[in-house]
Amino acid sequence: MKTELMSANYAAARAVVSTRVEVVAAYPITPATTVPEQIALLNEEGVYTGEFIRVESEHSAMFACIGASSTGARAFTATSSNGLLLMDEGLHWAAAARLPIVLANINRSVSPSWNIHVSHDDSMSKRDTGWIQFYASSVDELYHTIIQAFKLAEDERVLMPVMVNADGFVLSHTLSTYDYLEPEEVDKFLKPYTPPHWIMDPENPVSHGNIVFPEHYQEFRYGMHEGARNALEVYEEVEKEYKKLFGKHFGGPIDCYKCDDADVIFTSQGSVAAEAKDAIDELREEGYKVGNARMRMIRPFPDDKIRELGAKVKGIAAFDRGASYGFGGHIAGDIRSSLYNTKHRPLVIDYIGGMGGRDVTVKDIKEMLTNTVTFVESGEPAPEQIWHDLLE
Repeated sequence: MKTELMSANYAAARAVVSTRVEVVAAYPITPATTVPEQIALLNEEGVYTGEFIRVESEHSAMFACIGASSTGARAFTATSSNGLLLMDEGLHWAAAARLPIVLANINRSVSPSWNIHVSHDDSMSKRDTGWIQFYASSVDELYHTIIQAFKLAEDERVLMPVMVNADGFVLSHTLSTYDYLEPEEVDKFLKPYTPPHWIMDPENPVSHGNIVFPEHYQEFRYGMHEGARNALEVYEEVEKEYKKLFGKHFGGPIDCYKCDDADVIFTSQGSVAAEAKDAIDELREEGYKVGNARMRMIRPFPDDKIRELGAKVKGIAAFDRGASYGFGGHIAGDIRSSLYNTKHRPLVIDYIGGMGGRDVTVKDIKEMLTNTVTFVESGEPAPEQIWHDLLE
């Protein structure tokens, strides 16, 4: 292991080298472009020795990965925003075919209006495709989570594709240190992919009926659901092994900071976590019993862990960097759903903000937390949703 200084996009490209990915298919889109660009350069230099396919669209990129994974090859792609949306048909296909593809999605606003900065609307709109979803808070975490993602996806109990998300520009183009692992080191953790059931063999082509009738269709979909749910337990095993080998641990599905004795917790996804920790530290010094629960995995949703947290606290300030329009924040809705049948239901206020790259500061997070504390202590009815950046 050696420490290097790179952007999240370049680190994602290096993760492809570390995991001996056999096929990369990608199409450029800001702010994800430098992921495949760097892979292409590493390929020309002989550092990345797999197959790099230059395709004509993101739709083609996903289906090239589907073809590669169907033959038993380890496959990877990267995209962002409208590119992820163009992959939509393939996203459903990959999950339904139980193909362990890994995708690095660099979160970006979906247009119009045109904006190339971070929002989470792109990936959140794909929560129902069957893809497992992670959100990284640092360059180091993104790199290592991509490596872990292959181990998780390829496990026989899971066999589902994984999307690892990173905030556009905030992480994708920001230089930071990360700990690089040579392929020989990763080999101790990640063995060559061997499909457990079937593969397509170009040397022995066969054809079979692809229609599933009503008496069996639901069973296939339940298998997807079961595989995704298994990911919660399997990922804990993956992280435990990773920590033993490399000393890295990022907190499991939910990374808690000073939550044990907190009355109110702040939940968020992605890079906001750094500011959240600073806000928690400052509020603790001011006498507030607050904590931060960083949602690393949002599909499958870690509802058991949310219920454990909910049983301890009086309030949750749930921050979303995107919205289900006409309803509210994506994760706030999931949190409320998880807590619905519990005996103790803390107050949950949904704060929506930081969209289109708008800065989320320590001051902003302190305001959201103290606002939630005020409602908890007063017992007065609280709004279910606040578009925080529009308060003034």
